[in-house]
Amino acid sequence: MQESSPSAPAVRLTARGAKTRDRIVEAAAGLMRTHGVGGTTLDDVVSASDVSKSQFYRHFPDKTALVRAVIEYVGERKIAGERERLEAVRTLDGLRRWRDAIVHDNALYDGRYGCSLGSLANEVADQDAIARTKLEELFAAWQELFAQVLGRLQRDGIIPQDADLAQLATGFVAAVQGGYLLAQTSRDVTPMATSIDMAITHLQLLARAERDGSGAGDDHSRSGTAR
Repeated sequence: MQESSPSAPAVRLTARGAKTRDRIVEAAAGLMRTHGVGGTTLDDVVSASDVSKSQFYRHFPDKTALVRAVIEYVGERKIAGERERLEAVRTLDGLRRWRDAIVHDNALYDGRYGCSLGSLANEVADQDAIARTKLEELFAAWQELFAQVLGRLQRDGIIPQDADLAQLATGFVAAVQGGYLLAQTSRDVTPMATSIDMAITHLQLLARAERDGSGAGDDHSRSGTAR
């Protein structure tokens, strides 16, 4: 990931320069989405963004810097999209509709490209500590969105008051990411739908225990930890 220019002086961006930078990042994000980070060269990005190499290197000294910018770009859009969807979720039925929407979106490509953030994490987390830290922050933000949904369900008495929201939210992120990976390898979104369904079914069991009063003292069912 170390394609680089011999020199890359820092410059203050003009409005035109900012547009050029944005075009480079957008083009790189599209290429890395379909070809992967390793399969995308700087020459590919220069061609796709319709800039010269000197223009490219004015904004990015090397591929590492470009990948970090792509992570920011992809992450902002991914979290914004999930926030818009999850902020509307107030019930278990709403959570199922959210599930249907993301599975449907992934089915448009037969699960081919996986999660935009997860795919980047798989390729760069062990290569660039700064990129890994940013990805960790983005996944934490995604987990917090789930925690907020679960908090609303808890306040409305749908799931128990002592349910561990952070742990349940981690389970949802893991179910989504695992589902994306399985769909990508099988070219079939059925495993993704199943993995998310399992997470939602766990909430249904918590909700039933709360209604029936049968879950009192059952810490394993409330936290979602298997032992």
